[in-house]
Amino acid sequence: MTEHVINLQSTPNLPGVQSRDVSFESAGVTLSGTLYTPVDSDGPLSAVVVTGAWTTVKEQMSGTYARELAARGFAALAFDFRGWGQSGGAPRYVEDPASKTADILSAAAFLGSLEEVDSSKVSGLGVCASSGYMAAAVAESDHLGRLALVAPWLHDPELATTIYGGADAAAALIALSDQTTASDDEAVVPAASVTDESAPMFGAPYYTEHDRGLIPEYDNRFSLLTWRPWLTYDALASADRLTKPLLMVGSEGMALPAGAAAYAERTGAPLARLWLDDDVSQFDFYDTPTVVAAAADAVAKHLGSAS
Repeated sequence: MTEHVINLQSTPNLPGVQSRDVSFESAGVTLSGTLYTPVDSDGPLSAVVVTGAWTTVKEQMSGTYARELAARGFAALAFDFRGWGQSGGAPRYVEDPASKTADILSAAAFLGSLEEVDSSKVSGLGVCASSGYMAAAVAESDHLGRLALVAPWLHDPELATTIYGGADAAAALIALSDQTTASDDEAVVPAASVTDESAPMFGAPYYTEHDRGLIPEYDNRFSLLTWRPWLTYDALASADRLTKPLLMVGSEGMALPAGAAAYAERTGAPLARLWLDDDVSQFDFYDTPTVVAAAADAVAKHLGSAS
């Protein structure tokens, strides 16, 4: 494993990026995406599927990193998972790792089919919670060659139990999920709020700030059906199957460094790490220009040699 620690300085200028709306099918559901490409490019491009944090849509951090990677010469696809944003599918607003992993596999196959893409050089970038889904997809897919994770949130049921208040609290949330149906009037709550304590991200930065993550496109909704698949999910399991080169970009100040450390220790895949300053927070990785630029530079370097 190679590791670098850097101090953040200035944000580089971005070259021109163009985008277009795209759509593709996953399990019979039409998903909505945005494809970002450099304005000037010669020949088929290396490409990357980019996914973001839980409950988010393509206009948030996945779109941010897709634009950054397009500025660095990639074709980059950000998309809304089924049940979220502009994509179809029901029930809505369920953070289901299995269906989201399947959607990534569909996105990778779609991206590799495009004329401007070199199908032999398609990789995956997962930010925050989607890191587990992206890692599982890369471990499984013949369409995805390399893996990069930024501020990875990687939990297994044991870690999740600790994070969510212990065994009794986690069991209560799973029971709530099991008692909920999609038709329940109270099945969906705000995902983030500064006033509603039922929100899973009560008082969280980024998601509650209009000049950051609380944009008009953000659903800001959370189905209580989420709790069982989320709390029982094992994002570390793919470490046993992953053989493709992996880059992790994070910091000790991110939300779950213990999960990243556990994955790194468990995997036998070629692994590089870029750890930023300890005061770089989870939310800084989403939209702070210097942090995003440093992460995107590292990801582009790692994915650019995909073969």
